[in-house]
Amino acid sequence: MNLMGLKYIAVTAIYAAATIIYMETIVIYYGSITDTVITETSGGDRVAQQKLGQTRSDNVIKKEMIAMLLAGGQGSRLGVLTSKVAKPAVAFGGKYRIIDFPMSNCVNSGIDTVGVLTQYQPLVLNEYIGNGQPWDLDRTRGGVMVLPPYQGKKSSDWYKGTANAIYQNLNFIERYDADYVLVLSGDHIYKMNYSKMLAAHKATNADCTIAVLEVPMDQASRFGILNTNPDGTIYEFEEKPKKPKSNKASMGIYIFKADVLKKYLTEDDSDESSSNDFGKNIIPKMLGDGKKMCAYLFEGYWKDVGTIKSLWEANMDLLGDNPAFDLYDRSWRIFYRHSAEPPQKLYAGSVVENSMVTEGCKIHGTVKDSVLSEGVIVEAGATVINSVVMRGAHICSGATVEYSIIDQNSVIGEGAHIGACNGSDGITVIAEELNIKPNAVIGRGEMIDDANAGDYIN
Repeated sequence: MNLMGLKYIAVTAIYAAATIIYMETIVIYYGSITDTVITETSGGDRVAQQKLGQTRSDNVIKKEMIAMLLAGGQGSRLGVLTSKVAKPAVAFGGKYRIIDFPMSNCVNSGIDTVGVLTQYQPLVLNEYIGNGQPWDLDRTRGGVMVLPPYQGKKSSDWYKGTANAIYQNLNFIERYDADYVLVLSGDHIYKMNYSKMLAAHKATNADCTIAVLEVPMDQASRFGILNTNPDGTIYEFEEKPKKPKSNKASMGIYIFKADVLKKYLTEDDSDESSSNDFGKNIIPKMLGDGKKMCAYLFEGYWKDVGTIKSLWEANMDLLGDNPAFDLYDRSWRIFYRHSAEPPQKLYAGSVVENSMVTEGCKIHGTVKDSVLSEGVIVEAGATVINSVVMRGAHICSGATVEYSIIDQNSVIGEGAHIGACNGSDGITVIAEELNIKPNAVIGRGEMIDDANAGDYIN
């Protein structure tokens, strides 16, 4: 055979091999979007199989566990910060919202189906969640779904409590034929691997597993406390006991066997005297019935940001060389919906110390020990210390902001002093889109909005 013939055979062989590789790539890719995995036989052949726990019929998509995220709370203790948005939509840490943390925990834990239950001021939150793309939850089989109250054939009502919210959406759980249901709150800052909690739940064969955090004994009376046996089983639940027997505080994170959850939610709905609440009704009823309930001890940072002080503290916990809560751990990323802002800019003469300054910020003045969200402007001669400044706020020349939370798009006029010492140790809050007059003085712990701004605003 001549040289040209050999070249032809070689080229043909390479082309055939490339085609096989290409076709395998197509199969693998197709498998990934149809909930299949590629495995190899003993002979080296690749075969497509459905993912474990995700077998399908015509009407049911099988999931081992789905998450139900309670995000409808008003968050009244946050005052003016939640006058127009639900608490889970409140900004946090410069570029995040509170709901980003449980959502990211779900994704990082391998949970790809999340129902988000909304009610109070849902517009901003619904818009933010969108199709779930920032959290890799934009998928046809599972993903994220916003679940507001709705009118059915027989009745319609607002969610009457945490348990009732889940009850009204049992059809969502049944749609995925879930074996287990993870119930979460949308207003806590933490990182947690829910798959480890599920493994513990399965190992004990519990009907319900509740995540607990050990708190200082002198603070235990502020929490719902779980009293446990040496093997971790729960024998008693006490809501804010005056004399706590234990320091194991419920985190409001539950894993239920799906059939058990459905039974108790259904019974609770028919009880007209019930508050339709997990802590007040479901958990005590299950304990009274002798159901196996176990505590899952969580060790790590967790913060209930339900008050102005705790929200401010949680933001401050992000600062320092060894922050109490580390956002820079790439092994457990917090995902969020990006804004289209240019890079932050620090001008000549600016001073920035121990602070987080997000995209779009323009800093001419001084920023110390503070967290600034997107698009904040700090003019020359202005000072921001120990404060949280949210998106688009403008701190004018000569103004001082300290121990404060400035909501989005507010303007602090020239020479104004926000958070001035007045004998209080509280955190000052300026509501969104207020225009504070030049040289105004607003003391520590005051909360200013349209209703009480008086002479403070233009």
